[in-house]
Amino acid sequence: MARARASAPSDRFCPVLDAIGVLQGKWTMQIVHALMDGPMGFNELARAIGGCNPSTLAQRLETLVGLDLLARRVEASSPPRTLYSLTAAGAALQPVVAAIDDWGRRHLRRERVQAVRRAATRARESRTGR
Repeated sequence: MARARASAPSDRFCPVLDAIGVLQGKWTMQIVHALMDGPMGFNELARAIGGCNPSTLAQRLETLVGLDLLARRVEASSPPRTLYSLTAAGAALQPVVAAIDDWGRRHLRRERVQAVRRAATRARESRTGR
């Protein structure tokens, strides 16, 4: 009797890893967090999260709409205005974001995180000779 081949870890569905894979995308948590205050236009959202270049923001919004975390609605105004809002799935992230915020406030200190990041960057640069 032939033995079934075990699937590679990347072939298996793991909700935790898949969710983290989505949420760790650059700017994703900032976008979701900003939209918890209500729908926003592209420029308003860009100002709310700060520092994200427009093409990256557009790409991230497209991905989040495709994943049904955000809804995109074009208002019939002159000029037309595109609004982004959380879907039910996106709004369901509110307790997740709140839990991460709470955990970060309890267990992380900005100065220490920054110092550890700087040390890791220096170590990486010394290994690569940059």
